[in-house]
Amino acid sequence: MVTRNGGDPKIARSVTSCAECLAWGQMYAQGVCLACYNLSARYRDCVGVCPACLRKVPLKDGYCRLCWCQARLDRAAEAENARDRVVLAPYLPRVRYHQLFLADNYQPHAPPRETARRRGTKGRPPKPVPPPAFRPNPVGAQLTLLTGLPRTYRPASVDLRSVVAPDNPWLAWALHMACTTAETYGFDPTVRRALNRNLIMLLATHADGDLVQVSDFHRLIRRHGGALVHVLDILSTMGILFDDRPPIFDTWLAAKLDGLAPAIAHHVEQWAHTLHDGGPRQRARAPTTAMAYLNAARPALLAWSACHDHLREITRNEVLAHLADLRGEPRAIALVGLRSLFEWARRNNVIFRDPCARIRDAAKQRRIWQRLSDEEIAAVLRAADTTAARLCVALAAVYAARPRQIRALTLEDVDLGNRRIVLAGRSLPLDELTATMLHEWLDHRRVRWPRTANPHLLVSKESALRTGAVSGVFLQNLRGLTATLERLRIDRQLEEAITCGADPLHLAVVFGITDTTAIRWARNARQLASPPPPHSTTDNPPE
Repeated sequence: MVTRNGGDPKIARSVTSCAECLAWGQMYAQGVCLACYNLSARYRDCVGVCPACLRKVPLKDGYCRLCWCQARLDRAAEAENARDRVVLAPYLPRVRYHQLFLADNYQPHAPPRETARRRGTKGRPPKPVPPPAFRPNPVGAQLTLLTGLPRTYRPASVDLRSVVAPDNPWLAWALHMACTTAETYGFDPTVRRALNRNLIMLLATHADGDLVQVSDFHRLIRRHGGALVHVLDILSTMGILFDDRPPIFDTWLAAKLDGLAPAIAHHVEQWAHTLHDGGPRQRARAPTTAMAYLNAARPALLAWSACHDHLREITRNEVLAHLADLRGEPRAIALVGLRSLFEWARRNNVIFRDPCARIRDAAKQRRIWQRLSDEEIAAVLRAADTTAARLCVALAAVYAARPRQIRALTLEDVDLGNRRIVLAGRSLPLDELTATMLHEWLDHRRVRWPRTANPHLLVSKESALRTGAVSGVFLQNLRGLTATLERLRIDRQLEEAITCGADPLHLAVVFGITDTTAIRWARNARQLASPPPPHSTTDNPPE
C-alpha cells in the first residue's frame, strides 16, 4: 500500500508500522517514521535494551521513544499537581502497556490550533514597503555611564501590516536594508516578518554610539524560531554589532583539555592554538586538522596525565606502549598527532628530546575495494525517497561524482537543451536517467523556492535564503547503509575498470582522474578479476 507525498505522483512512500515506535503512517528511510529517524541520528551510539518494553532500539536517556510517548500519556492522566504535570522521569519505570498512535501526529501537549485565515483580497492588507532610509547623521548623544552591563530584550509582537514601526532613524535604516535583502535573496514572507520583528526588538530604542551585543539576544532569537544569521548580517553591515561570543574552537578546546594535568593542558592548548591560528614560521592549518590531531593525541595524554605532570617526562617507551595497542588507521592518526605535538614542544624548548623521533609507521596498505551487491544497491534505491536524494544517487552512480562536486553544481552547469552537464570542470553528455532526475528536481525547486537567488543546483530550506552551497549533512540521506554516495562512486569506477580490462588510460579519460589514481583503480580491478590463489592442504603435503 502506498501513498503520495505532497500530491506528487512520482514520490511514493510506504504506509506501514514503524520498526521502532510501532506508529502507523508514512515510513522514511530504513522503515522508521521521521521522529524515530531523527532520534536514531542523535542517539546513534545509545542502542540498547529498553528496561520498560525490553526491546533493543535506540535509547534516549535510557528509554526508547515508544516508552517516552506512553509516559506522557500516563502523566496527563495521573498528574495531581503542577509539579507532576511537568516532571516526566517518574512515569517511565511505571510503563507496562503502550497506546499506539499515528506517525507524525502525536502531539499530546500541543493546544488545538485554529484554522488559519486564507490570505487574499479580503484578508489583511499587504505589508507596505518601507521608505528608503540611510545611515543617520551623527548628532550629540549622551555617553553611557556604565558599560559592559547585559541588556534585556523582550520579543516584539509588532505586525507592520497594521501597526507603524517605532520612530527611530536606526530602525528605519535597518528595515529598509531588511526589505532590500529579502527582495535580493527571495525570502519567504514568514522569514521577512520574523526578521522585522527581531530588528524592532533590537533597535526600537537604539541611540547613536550604542553597540548591540550578540550575547544579549542570540538565545532569544533562536528560542522564538528566528534566523539569527540574517539579523547579524544587517547589524554588521550597519556597523553597530559587537560579537562577544567565545569562538567555537575555544569552547571545544576547553572541553577537550578537561582531565589533563595542568602543565600538560597548558602546553597542549598552546599547540592547538598554533595549529589553528598559526605562529612564527608556521602557517595556520585547517580547523578540522587541528581538531583531528588533538582528538588523536588526547587518549594518550589522558593516560599520561595520571602519572606525569609535564610533557618532558614522557619517554619513547611510553609512546611505543601506547601505539602498540592500536592498529591500522587509528595508529597512523595517533602517531601523526603525537609527532605534531612533540615537534612543536621541541621547537619551543618545552621538552629536551622528542620521544616520537625515529618512530616509523607501518607501510600503508591500499584497501582492496569490493563491488556492491544487488541487495545493497536495492537498499539505496528504497532509501532515496526524495527528489534530491534520487538526483544525488544518479550523479554518484552514473558519473562517479564526489559529494563535494555534487554540492558545487550550479544551474549554469546543467544544459538540458543540449543534454550536457559540467561536472568538476568537465562537460559530459547527459544520460536519460540523470536527465529525468534533473527534470523532477528542477520542477520541485521551482515550486518550492520560486524566488530564491541561490545559483546552486541543490538548495535546502536554509541555503535557499543564502547564495552558498548546501551543507554536507544535506547529502547524508543514506545514513546506516553500506552503499553511501562515496561507495556508489567507487563502485562505478570499479565497474568501468573491470569492463575496459583495467586500462588506466581509459579510466583517466572517462573520469578525469590523475594517472596515479587511474593506476590504483586498475590494480584494484585486476585483483578482483584474478582467481584466488589455491590453498594448500595439510593432509597431502608436497613431496
